[in-house]
Amino acid sequence: MKHREYDVIVIGAGFGGPVAAKKCADAGLRTLMLERSENPGEKVISGLTIPIYGFLFGPAFIRDGNPPIERPVDGIRNYVIYDVKSGDIEVVELRIPRPLSPIIAFGYNAYCKPFCAWEAEQAVKAGTELLTSITAVDVIKNNGHIEGIVTERGKEIRSRIVINCEGSQGILAIKAGVRDKYPPRTISLADTYDYECPKEIIDRVFGHSLRFCWGFDEQKIAPPLGHGNGLMAWPYKNSIHWMQDQCLALDDGQVPNLRRLFDEYHENITTQLPWWRDEIAPGVRLRARMWEGFGIYVGLDDKLRNMPNYTDGMILAGDVAGLESTGLCDGVPTAWFSADIAADTAVEAIKANDTSAAFLERYNRRIRAHGIIQWAITCNGRWNLRRAQESHDRKDLKRRINYQFGPGILTHVGTPLVNSILNAIRMDPLVLKKWARMFLRYYYNWENDCASPTGLAEDHKKKTNLNLDLIILDALVILFSPVNWILAWLLGPLSGAVNPLIKFFLPVIEIALRAGIKMEPLFKPLSRWTIDYVKQVDPAALISGSSE
Repeated sequence: MKHREYDVIVIGAGFGGPVAAKKCADAGLRTLMLERSENPGEKVISGLTIPIYGFLFGPAFIRDGNPPIERPVDGIRNYVIYDVKSGDIEVVELRIPRPLSPIIAFGYNAYCKPFCAWEAEQAVKAGTELLTSITAVDVIKNNGHIEGIVTERGKEIRSRIVINCEGSQGILAIKAGVRDKYPPRTISLADTYDYECPKEIIDRVFGHSLRFCWGFDEQKIAPPLGHGNGLMAWPYKNSIHWMQDQCLALDDGQVPNLRRLFDEYHENITTQLPWWRDEIAPGVRLRARMWEGFGIYVGLDDKLRNMPNYTDGMILAGDVAGLESTGLCDGVPTAWFSADIAADTAVEAIKANDTSAAFLERYNRRIRAHGIIQWAITCNGRWNLRRAQESHDRKDLKRRINYQFGPGILTHVGTPLVNSILNAIRMDPLVLKKWARMFLRYYYNWENDCASPTGLAEDHKKKTNLNLDLIILDALVILFSPVNWILAWLLGPLSGAVNPLIKFFLPVIEIALRAGIKMEPLFKPLSRWTIDYVKQVDPAALISGSSE
């Protein structure tokens, strides 16, 4: 057997690769991470919203760290456009009301490049060797067992196992014989406009909410519902992304002229949608336009979904494994979860000196048992928006948007979320302390425009006694942790009833959410006091575990 230069080679330094690399390096494995771009994050779509469940249940170093976030997100404001010219537009909203929002966030907006670079930096600090501007183009096979990779310059690099996080194209996975090329109807082309915009305008118009737009095909303001996609606006600190995305091929195999359609839709909506035309357009400047294709409906394809995510000597994680979120058009949490599981499996395989497919099959079992991953890749609400186009019924359109991007989403994400919360508490009842600090620290970083609490000037420190408050909070969590642990075990078997219960009580939940938003003026003083309080706390107290 030839000398293995590394224990693990990780392909790709996007969102998932550094998670796997860091965990392997932390375990003492000789780990190499290869990135085809000059810098991590350059070849992925520039920005997105990362849902909160990714931070709550994902890698600990992200939850407990200071990743570069652009803006906390408290919800989605959907514009259901029946006639944009006459202003016949309805709003469907899902939002955390104040005073909980925006400190308690629905997710966080981030630019991919700085976020992936931050992740890669953590992996390198753990001992990972990072090589950029290098592309793996083939695998080294020995009797069907993957023993490393071949670069575009023909160099062979050997390892005991390869963790493949190469993204949707999946060149290595296909050459390894473990995956098929994704068909065009499962691939979406994203057309993203990056606008510079003064922060005060974004704060006034968006606050902390995303804005999505939906309409029937004849409106020509968003990719046709018949293609299962939509139009989304993401606010950042000083910029806004408009993104429209569309499948490369329709159900009947027809390939639309996306270049022409995207130009037409973007022109229409930016000149006719009142809030963009009147409030945003006068203050923005187009900085860049980006095109990027990515797998998104892979999980709805039975054949692709049931293909293995491993073979002898190789594990697939993230988009290359078909783990893009179909419903929310987001693959970051599933990339984090799967990379974390892949690293655990790789460490176990190397310790057992067995990297065979038979051993690595446990990775596949863990992925299939992960409630949020399975919900994310099989959620068909966004795909089924095309049915509203077929019925061409206003109520049907609004109902389907509410089901996927309004309060109705709680009727199908409730069970996996509650199950994940209970699992996390069973594993570590003190995780509640870390979650509380994470929300406070992320908001602190946003308000103070920093990503590192320890980097602030001295006069920002110890202006309040939140440190004492956190000690009290910690004491309460510790005091009640046995009770929480027992409750998590007792309630676990009942979590399957959450979705039906939410569905039954959804009208009441919707009324409560709307009432909460309408009552926000009453909570304005409390909300302001809470924000001011977090802005001025001792940043050292917000580092996870600092009061332990």
